[in-house]
Amino acid sequence: MLQIQENISLKPYNSFGIDVKARYFAEIFNETDLKMLFKTTEVVNRNILIIGGGSNVLFTKNFNGLIVKISIKGIKSRTENHHVKVTAGGGEVWGDFVNYCVGHNFSGVENLSLIPGTVGASPIQNIGAYGVELKDVFESCQAFEIKTGEIRTFNYADCNFGYRESIFKGTLKGQFIITSVTFNLKIQAEINTSYGAIETELANRGISNPNIADVSAAVSHIRVSKLPDPSTIGNAGSFFKNPIIDKAEFDKVISKHPDVVNYPTGDGRVKLAAGWLIEQCGWKGKTVGKTGTWKNQALVLVNHGGATGTEVLDFSAQIIDSVKSTFGVTLEREVNIL
Repeated sequence: MLQIQENISLKPYNSFGIDVKARYFAEIFNETDLKMLFKTTEVVNRNILIIGGGSNVLFTKNFNGLIVKISIKGIKSRTENHHVKVTAGGGEVWGDFVNYCVGHNFSGVENLSLIPGTVGASPIQNIGAYGVELKDVFESCQAFEIKTGEIRTFNYADCNFGYRESIFKGTLKGQFIITSVTFNLKIQAEINTSYGAIETELANRGISNPNIADVSAAVSHIRVSKLPDPSTIGNAGSFFKNPIIDKAEFDKVISKHPDVVNYPTGDGRVKLAAGWLIEQCGWKGKTVGKTGTWKNQALVLVNHGGATGTEVLDFSAQIIDSVKSTFGVTLEREVNIL
């Protein structure tokens, strides 16, 4: 049954563990409740924020509106030739969904193991890691249109995917709520171990011919070794995007910093490793007040306990200024600031 709560602490609902309040809060378990919600008087003319795992948001103040937490569950699959279409509810925990696919030998998402958040948030952010992005396995999604109360299907072309971007972060921001996502996965695995430290981790495990479970386990181990557990120390994973710059700008950077970590994107531009840039500026493992960067990964900002969102935001601004001054490159925050 639909319930709308008032003056609810959001500390349990954001992975940074920032203690702010929402004027109204509703948890949604099915599309029927979602339709009912937007017919209630509490919703009219209110600011609305949709959250899944709260792993990509930084609250800097109380939210004077309605927080809608999507908890729609369920996973089903159907086989088509050498592919399998897997549909998952928007409220499924992303890590659980990946484990389901790996456990059923459905290939395509194993490199995305242990990314925080929910299935419904994955197309919005076009999540990615270790050489794979959500768009590489995306088939379609079902989304509730807030204005009309109708359910609409978005295919790949509709979503305008970019690096950590989609139409849901752009022109349609705040207009739709993703209720389910369908993925196009493979029965015959195409193993991708070329990015990051996957090959090194597999070699350490004595694995020369890995399957998708091996890749998933290796990625999970790497992530755990680098990233803090949000249940013990507040964080939102990678706080900044890896900057993508054009060739002329890259030439300027590498002329002064020949060891800069970089990855050609194939379109004439170059992606730089934001974590490396930040570390070179001396920020790795640094603590300022109650916030700081993680000791094993400079790309991750953390709440050591009791930090406010504003303190984290101010700390991130210092990092942006430092990287800009040193490398001439402007970092962009990946986390949504509210």
